[in-house]
Amino acid sequence: QVQLVESGGGLVQPGGSLRLSCAASGCTFSSYAMVWFRQAPGKEREFVARTNWSGGRRYYADSVKGRFTISRDNAKNAVYLQMNILKPEDTAVYYCAADSSYSGRYYAEDEYDYWGQGTQVTVSS
Repeated sequence: QVQLVESGGGLVQPGGSLRLSCAASGCTFSSYAMVWFRQAPGKEREFVARTNWSGGRRYYADSVKGRFTISRDNAKNAVYLQMNILKPEDTAVYYCAADSSYSGRYYAEDEYDYWGQGTQVTVSS
């Protein structure tokens, strides 16, 4: 059973930075593409960033492009989201998820097989 555990969330001021981590267990981590989604209060969950199994191909939502960077360390079974120049609108619960079989719909929730429990990020002064 694949388990994903996010960490690194918290309260940060606008313009600040945070680094989220997602630790995977129970799987051959390098076999999975990994993604970050987020869900703000009263809104649907939305795609943030995705990396393929090697980290060589990455996709970003337009709203975070140039500010956020997704990366992974297959030796540590972990994926990261470096978030810079944070804005109040980045406030959300952030989830990591794993994809075992890519259909091309990297932005869709139902593309992903396993999900973590989420970590809260609050951007506020």
